[in-house]
Amino acid sequence: MSAERKIRVAVVFGGRSSEHAISCVTAANVLQAIDRDKYEVIPIGISTSGHWVLESGDTEHLSITDGKLPEVDVTALPVLFGSNRELVVNDPGSVPSTLGEVDVVFPLLHGPWGEDGTIQGLLEMTDIRYVGSGVLASAVGMDKHFMKIVFQAAGLAVTPYVVVRGTQVDRAAVAALGYPVFVKPARGGSSLGITKVDGPDELDEAITAAQVHDPKVLIEAAATNPREIEVAVLQGLNGARPEASVCGEITVSGGGHEFYDFETKYLPEGDDFAALSIPAELPDEVAAQIREQSVLAFEAIEGEGLARVDFFLEPDGRVVINEINTMPGFTPKSMFPLLWNASGLDYPALVDRLLTLAMTRSTGLR
Repeated sequence: MSAERKIRVAVVFGGRSSEHAISCVTAANVLQAIDRDKYEVIPIGISTSGHWVLESGDTEHLSITDGKLPEVDVTALPVLFGSNRELVVNDPGSVPSTLGEVDVVFPLLHGPWGEDGTIQGLLEMTDIRYVGSGVLASAVGMDKHFMKIVFQAAGLAVTPYVVVRGTQVDRAAVAALGYPVFVKPARGGSSLGITKVDGPDELDEAITAAQVHDPKVLIEAAATNPREIEVAVLQGLNGARPEASVCGEITVSGGGHEFYDFETKYLPEGDDFAALSIPAELPDEVAAQIREQSVLAFEAIEGEGLARVDFFLEPDGRVVINEINTMPGFTPKSMFPLLWNASGLDYPALVDRLLTLAMTRSTGLR
């Protein structure tokens, strides 16, 4: 990289998954927070059809407005990666032109085709540094089935579960979990496609709803009146151990929603909303235990960069890990930046820390 120019960052967002809109909202906030005195920013949107386009950088259309979800502007010019880490604009009807070398990519993609190791593999093949976990950690962090296997191997408690593919359901195994159960896409996020099922007569409909997002479905035993606790994790600097933020707690208010679903996260109405308590009111020893387990989970999947780790704290004090998210949301309501802000790292400093971590690690096998 020439000493005469700024660090060139390609911020990639949108994507083909059902979390396209949330990725756009995440990108809007990150684009506003990046230090333009230090970084040159190239915003790249991926449409739901998979087209890569050069966005304007205007963040207004990337926000949720009057309940309308944003999406990538497909009228923008197509973009693709060339050789030597260069971005090439492939304008139909003209000779392709280059935007120059990209130093680091910030892949703000949630869900499949982005957060699951796919774009990470592409960037590894093109020898480009990027923010966040590598191929394996991203894939394991996306698939709740294999995530649980890795967590159990690391000695972390998980909720009992049954995996469903297609229409073949082991109903006896599901019944053994005890109702109610939660049915969810195995490789989804933002609480999309999740249903609380109170009895076997509701099971087929819930599986069908989950399979709109993913043909692989997870059925989990429901924790009994748990508290939902979340922790944000950052990779340590200069080889230091990962750092955990303070703990935060989510409480769903109102009678219209029984759990922390998509609407309470992003489209609250009236008395139905998610209340965030940061820091969570926990005994010091319990908070320390949860923070330590969040780091263990990050290390178990060999995470890099960042993650948000979610737990259930049961009434008897038992800590159960729910999931890890290797590219958590950065919206104004997202726990990850709020947790770090409460821990002394504000939004712009957090974004800079993530880019610094990406720039200082090697490419290729690590």
